[in-house]
Amino acid sequence: QVQLVESGGGSVQAGGSLKLSCAAYGYTYSDYCMAWFRQAPGKEREGVAAIESDGSTSYGDSVKGRFTASRDNAKNSLYLQMTSLKPEDAAMYYCAARSGDFCYAAANMYTTWGQGTQVTVSS
Repeated sequence: QVQLVESGGGSVQAGGSLKLSCAAYGYTYSDYCMAWFRQAPGKEREGVAAIESDGSTSYGDSVKGRFTASRDNAKNSLYLQMTSLKPEDAAMYYCAARSGDFCYAAANMYTTWGQGTQVTVSS
Protein backbone atom coordinates (compact mmCIF):
# COMPACT_ATOMS: atom_id res chain seq x y z
CA GLN A 1 0.00 0.00 0.00
CA VAL A 2 1.45 3.32 -1.09
CA GLN A 3 1.56 5.81 1.76
CA LEU A 4 3.06 9.24 2.38
CA VAL A 5 3.49 10.68 5.86
CA GLU A 6 4.47 14.31 6.40
CA SER A 7 6.02 15.80 9.51
CA GLY A 8 7.81 18.93 10.67
CA GLY A 9 5.07 21.51 10.51
CA GLY A 10 4.56 23.99 13.30
CA SER A 11 4.36 27.64 14.24
CA VAL A 12 7.12 30.10 13.48
CA GLN A 13 7.56 33.84 13.37
CA ALA A 14 7.99 35.66 10.09
CA GLY A 15 11.57 35.39 8.93
CA GLY A 16 12.02 32.02 10.58
CA SER A 17 12.68 28.58 9.15
CA LEU A 18 11.10 25.15 9.18
CA LYS A 19 12.02 21.85 7.59
CA LEU A 20 9.27 19.51 6.47
CA SER A 21 9.79 15.81 5.89
CA CYS A 22 7.79 13.24 3.98
CA ALA A 23 8.35 9.52 4.45
CA ALA A 24 7.21 7.21 1.66
CA TYR A 25 6.11 3.61 2.07
CA GLY A 26 5.03 0.81 -0.16
CA TYR A 27 6.61 1.58 -3.53
CA THR A 28 9.89 2.06 -5.36
CA TYR A 29 10.43 5.62 -4.25
CA SER A 30 13.30 6.36 -6.61
CA ASP A 31 11.03 5.82 -9.66
CA TYR A 32 8.63 8.56 -8.62
CA CYS A 33 8.36 12.28 -9.03
CA MET A 34 7.79 13.83 -5.60
CA ALA A 35 6.26 17.22 -4.90
CA TRP A 36 5.13 19.60 -2.22
CA PHE A 37 1.83 21.43 -2.46
CA ARG A 38 0.12 23.76 -0.01
CA GLN A 39 -3.38 24.95 0.58
CA ALA A 40 -4.53 27.85 2.70
CA PRO A 41 -8.15 28.22 3.81
CA GLY A 42 -10.32 29.47 0.97
CA LYS A 43 -7.55 29.09 -1.60
CA GLU A 44 -6.73 26.54 -4.27
CA ARG A 45 -4.02 23.98 -3.76
CA GLU A 46 -0.74 25.50 -4.94
CA GLY A 47 2.39 23.78 -6.16
CA VAL A 48 5.39 24.66 -4.00
CA ALA A 49 8.21 22.46 -5.26
CA ALA A 50 8.77 19.31 -7.25
CA ILE A 51 11.75 17.04 -7.52
CA GLU A 52 12.20 14.45 -10.22
CA SER A 53 13.78 11.05 -9.85
CA ASP A 54 17.15 12.41 -10.98
CA GLY A 55 17.02 15.21 -8.41
CA SER A 56 16.01 18.01 -10.76
CA THR A 57 13.91 20.57 -8.93
CA SER A 58 11.36 23.21 -9.80
CA TYR A 59 9.68 25.77 -7.57
CA GLY A 60 6.64 27.96 -7.46
CA ASP A 61 7.40 31.61 -8.11
CA SER A 62 6.36 32.67 -4.63
CA VAL A 63 8.96 30.45 -2.91
CA LYS A 64 11.92 30.61 -5.27
CA GLY A 65 15.09 31.49 -3.44
CA ARG A 66 13.54 30.74 -0.04
CA PHE A 67 12.54 27.07 -0.18
CA THR A 68 14.70 24.10 -1.09
CA ALA A 69 13.37 20.64 -1.89
CA SER A 70 15.54 17.57 -1.61
CA ARG A 71 15.12 13.83 -1.56
CA ASP A 72 17.01 10.91 -0.12
CA ASN A 73 16.15 7.84 -2.16
CA ALA A 74 17.99 5.55 0.25
CA LYS A 75 15.67 6.71 3.04
CA ASN A 76 12.54 6.97 0.89
CA SER A 77 12.23 10.53 2.08
CA LEU A 78 11.44 13.96 0.72
CA TYR A 79 12.28 17.23 2.42
CA LEU A 80 11.37 20.89 2.16
CA GLN A 81 13.64 23.41 3.82
CA MET A 82 11.76 26.66 4.21
CA THR A 83 13.56 29.87 5.11
CA SER A 84 12.58 33.54 5.35
CA LEU A 85 9.02 32.46 6.01
CA LYS A 86 6.24 34.96 5.45
CA PRO A 87 2.71 35.05 6.83
CA GLU A 88 1.45 34.22 3.35
CA ASP A 89 3.35 30.92 3.51
CA ALA A 90 0.96 29.71 6.21
CA ALA A 91 -0.99 26.71 4.91
CA MET A 92 -1.43 22.98 5.11
CA TYR A 93 1.51 21.45 3.29
CA TYR A 94 1.07 18.19 1.43
CA CYS A 95 3.53 15.71 0.02
CA ALA A 96 2.50 14.09 -3.28
CA ALA A 97 3.84 11.42 -5.58
CA ARG A 98 3.36 10.32 -9.16
CA SER A 99 4.93 7.40 -10.99
CA GLY A 100 7.48 8.34 -13.60
CA ASP A 101 10.58 10.40 -14.03
CA PHE A 102 8.94 13.74 -14.76
CA CYS A 103 7.02 16.12 -12.55
CA TYR A 104 4.07 18.31 -13.46
CA ALA A 105 2.67 21.44 -11.91
CA ALA A 106 -0.96 20.37 -11.74
CA ALA A 107 -2.12 18.69 -8.57
CA ASN A 108 -4.37 16.31 -10.48
CA MET A 109 -1.31 14.69 -12.04
CA TYR A 110 -0.37 13.21 -8.66
CA THR A 111 -1.87 9.95 -7.56
CA THR A 112 -0.77 9.67 -3.96
CA TRP A 113 -1.07 12.26 -1.21
CA GLY A 114 -0.11 12.53 2.42
CA GLN A 115 -2.41 13.78 5.13
CA GLY A 116 -0.69 17.16 5.37
CA THR A 117 1.24 19.08 7.99
CA GLN A 118 0.23 22.54 9.16
CA VAL A 119 2.55 25.53 8.91
CA THR A 120 1.64 28.72 10.74
CA VAL A 121 3.62 31.93 10.34
CA SER A 122 2.98 34.86 12.63
CA SER A 123 3.89 38.41 11.74
